[in-house]
Amino acid sequence: MALSAVLFDVDGTLADTERDGHRIAFNQAFNEFQLDWEWDVDLYGVLLQITGGKERIRFYIENYAPSLLSKNNLDEWIAQIHKTKTNYFLNLLKEGKIPLRPGIKRLLDELRKNNIKIAIATTTTYENVSTLLQCTLGDSALEWFDVIGAGDIVSKKKPAPDIYEWVLNQLNLPAEACIAIEDSENGLKSATAAGIKTIITISEYTREQNFSYAALVLEDLESTDHTHQIAAQSFDKPLSVQTLSDLLN
Repeated sequence: MALSAVLFDVDGTLADTERDGHRIAFNQAFNEFQLDWEWDVDLYGVLLQITGGKERIRFYIENYAPSLLSKNNLDEWIAQIHKTKTNYFLNLLKEGKIPLRPGIKRLLDELRKNNIKIAIATTTTYENVSTLLQCTLGDSALEWFDVIGAGDIVSKKKPAPDIYEWVLNQLNLPAEACIAIEDSENGLKSATAAGIKTIITISEYTREQNFSYAALVLEDLESTDHTHQIAAQSFDKPLSVQTLSDLLN
């Protein structure tokens, strides 16, 4: 089947946003709320097993600060912290401190040149996505994407397949005509549960995760050092439209 669309995750896939982006912003928000929480690099790696920022805060409370579970309007309070964290994260983006990962812009340009649809499937907020794209690709970057599935647009977040199924529905395309690009095991589970062959670009926090059933595993989109399970071909060039098409056949 011909390649019709490529669906990108955001955090860890389009950009290394986690360690020196979201983590820093969470800590800044905690400080503003006069909380003595400090999410260091190792702890944040544990917390990343929980997808969604608000869900991550709740998990932390349940496991590290359970006395707060009886707090009045807990969900609203968590949402306020998360909103404050988002503002700090957006400032980091606007300051140019979070660049795209290697090969992202090159592949996006190639996909556009070949009239292949491009979509986003992420649990991060739409505002995070739009700001990242505009700060790294320019003011018109949102027009590059046919569908942006982000935030709370579905109730069940990754590893559930819901966000990918929603994006496929918006694209009006079968899973068999698409490829997903992810960086985490939760993302891989989500995309493959929706029936989409998935490429992994390993990020700092996901290096030791299980990617045995990915179509292709890369350091980044410029790398030619890879493992591949589904594809029989051996690729000696950075990921291209031809490589993506080969993976579907």
